[in-house]
Amino acid sequence: MTKRRWGTAATSLACALMLVAAVPASASDSSAGAGDPYFPLAGNQGYDVEHYDLALDFTPSSHYLAAQATISARAEKELARFDLDYSGPAIDRVTVDGRPAAFARDGQELTVTPDRSLRRGKHFTVQVWYRGNPQPIDDPTLGIYGWINTDDGAVALNEPDGARSWYPVNDDLNDKATYTYRITTPNGVAALANGEPQGKPDVRGDKTTAVWNMRKPMASYLSMVAIGKFDVTSGRIGRLPNITAVDPGSEGDTASLAPDTAAAVRWEQDTFGKYPFDSVGGIVDRLGVDYALETQSRPVYDGVPDAATVVHEIAHQWYGDAVTPKTWADIWLNEGFATYAEWLWDEQHGGPTVQSVFDEWYAKPAGDRFWKLKTADPGRDEIFSYSAIYLRGGMTLQALRVTMGDRDFFTLLRTWVDTYKYRNADTGDLRALAEKISHKNLKPLFDAWLYSEEKPARP
Repeated sequence: MTKRRWGTAATSLACALMLVAAVPASASDSSAGAGDPYFPLAGNQGYDVEHYDLALDFTPSSHYLAAQATISARAEKELARFDLDYSGPAIDRVTVDGRPAAFARDGQELTVTPDRSLRRGKHFTVQVWYRGNPQPIDDPTLGIYGWINTDDGAVALNEPDGARSWYPVNDDLNDKATYTYRITTPNGVAALANGEPQGKPDVRGDKTTAVWNMRKPMASYLSMVAIGKFDVTSGRIGRLPNITAVDPGSEGDTASLAPDTAAAVRWEQDTFGKYPFDSVGGIVDRLGVDYALETQSRPVYDGVPDAATVVHEIAHQWYGDAVTPKTWADIWLNEGFATYAEWLWDEQHGGPTVQSVFDEWYAKPAGDRFWKLKTADPGRDEIFSYSAIYLRGGMTLQALRVTMGDRDFFTLLRTWVDTYKYRNADTGDLRALAEKISHKNLKPLFDAWLYSEEKPARP
């Protein structure tokens, strides 16, 4: 993962968006799309977002959202206008630095034209007021994601480009930012998000506002809110807050999430290094999407997870969340590492060895479709391929472990996070670091295991 899928949806969502204002072209515009080969419209160029402040007033009974997004950013060149990713409810108004700004919507793009150009290096603030009923993105191959309404609230699961379904965003993997959430709900409804709560919820009349802060840089696909009826548990793993929330109507052992999360964090800190965020936890809801997602600091599970799934999602806090790929073609850096964490957990807790798991999958014949996708470039519709991304990603790491030796390999697992924490990295960066640690030429291994559609030789 960052996303672990057991099934996908097969219908597509059509969004009817209204053009609000016409805006002339300019030589100093930002460009729509950040250059990701799989999602060419996602993200934007010309500015860097530093912080999102999202004020969300949500009514579960009607699934109606009234919201104000405040985006703090810095212009990287002169901007006569700029784009944001957005396909959510109708917009009432937009301001830039407190002054009214013209805006237009076209598909998933929101184009904003301030009343004066923004000079290069200027820090500026965009505010967008919008309201309506957010809808999920329903992709024929990637499934359902984005804003997902539940019977008693809603949960936002954004991977890969679903953040735009509920707030204006620069949905670029490489533009990490910090977040504040101000979530207002009717009294008695819980509201959770990434990061840590700021004080106690504020009750005014028949409404309650909870404030959450994610103070570490976060890619937008990892942002999350969960609103509804939850049994919330607050504990600690050493000094680390462990905040979990479980829909009381969920089937299974609803008390297992907090201790399973604690066990995973303790073991993974011993294996991968210090946990990279200021709190941890998890959320269990009844979503009907058949996947769990490693939303930063607080993964979301569709139903009560088993211990292996918790290990997988918590591993993503290091691999995928703290260190994030530069493009979606390298999603194996998320899912391969998290899958390998599952195998290591089993190996060290009385289960099969990682090598025996490797051998079982390696036994598939050379002509089997199992080998017929490039793990490091599977194509847009295959980014959640269980065989190519999860399994063969994990197998790649085992091949690397055998080639490097245990001492160097486990040094690599820790050094990878220490080197790129809160930043982005790609397969080339991993290879360079592995070669630096091992003093070996690893190009043949990386080429065979990640960029070939043929069965690699056994390491």
